[in-house]
This record gives sequence, structure tokens and C-alpha cells, in this order.
Amino acid sequence: MNTNNNRGLFITLEGIDGAGKTTQFDTIAGFLRAAGRHVTTTREPGGTPLGERIRALLLTEAMTTSTEALLMFAARQEHVLRVIEPALLQGHDIVCDRFTEATFAYQGAGKGIPQDRLQTLARWVHPGLKPDYTFLIDVPAELAARRLHAQGRARDRFENESLDFFMRVRQHYLNMAEAEPARWGVIDGTQSTDQVRLDIIYYMKNIIQPTVSNG
Repeated sequence: MNTNNNRGLFITLEGIDGAGKTTQFDTIAGFLRAAGRHVTTTREPGGTPLGERIRALLLTEAMTTSTEALLMFAARQEHVLRVIEPALLQGHDIVCDRFTEATFAYQGAGKGIPQDRLQTLARWVHPGLKPDYTFLIDVPAELAARRLHAQGRARDRFENESLDFFMRVRQHYLNMAEAEPARWGVIDGTQSTDQVRLDIIYYMKNIIQPTVSNG
């Protein structure tokens, strides 16, 4: 957890496609703003003009898995240097829809790129930087697939992956959360939207309380 009171908090939101993650993004940012904190919201891949162009390629264009991973980290390099680090140093909290943990889960566990290779890229692109806290909106892959189908819209490359793929991704997310329980908050995404929101608020109160007490 971040202990530097002059530096903002770095909070990320993770989950498989269809988990309902994006629905809760504003809950986190809104809670921090209501507490009187400066907040910068962003997303991955994307977050910068170049990153958004890379995002469009990643979501639509066929490519090898290695190219996909390298493009993820290329967009992330721009994002870290131009948005995340400057905002944190200014004392702004960052709320980011996905970060490197998504790459470990999707391109690593989901698509088979060795984790040590991805870890090497992460150390190169953002040495010493990791989220202070990560929310995982967790749902079974079957439920996530039904939710995506119910939306009735065209799916991107990732949303079109197989059920087995998302089962692997979900399990890796859970493994990461289990390995660092103090940094992860696992939220049961099968609950109602309102209950998920209340669970997130409960965690958020615990996250910012040390800052409020020391401030």
C-alpha cells in the first residue's frame, strides 16, 4: 500500500469481459472525489492519444500473440510516462480500468505467453510501479458470456475469445489475488449492481482511512 502522503493512490479495476467491471468504475472515482481527493481516471490499453490508436488496433486487427503483448506494453509505456506517473507525483489519485495484471491474465494465462517474459517487459516499462490496490470483479466465465450475449452488440477480438480462454484468465486473476491479499479486493460480481457498489465502497473506506488519519 502507498505510504507516501504526497503521492496519489494508484487504484486499478480488473475482471474478465462481461464481469461488469466498467459499470463500477465511476463508483471508485466518485468515492475518492467525495472524500475531497484529486482524481485522474484512465484506461488500458489507451489513456493517451497514441495509446488509443494502439487500442483500436488491438481490439480489431488480427495479429500474433507476441505482437499483441508488445503493443500492450508499448501503449502502457506512453501511458505511464505521460499520464500515470505525472498525476501520481502531483498528488492525484489514479483510477485505471485495467493495468499490467490484465496482460498477465489475458496474454499470459489466456494465450500462453510465459509469465517470466511478461514480467521482464513490466520491469522494463514501469520499474517499481504497481497499483496500490486492485479490485477484481469476479464472475464465472459462463455468466460473463451470457452477459456479453445479452448486450446484443458486435464484440471485439477479446470478447470473441472462447469460454476456456476466459476460464483460464479468471483463474489467473484469482491466483494473483490470493498471492497478494492485502493489495487485492475480490468482489462477487454475481451480486446485484447495487450490492457490488456497496462492497466496493466498503473496501474504499479502508483504503483511504490511513491517509485521512495521517493527513
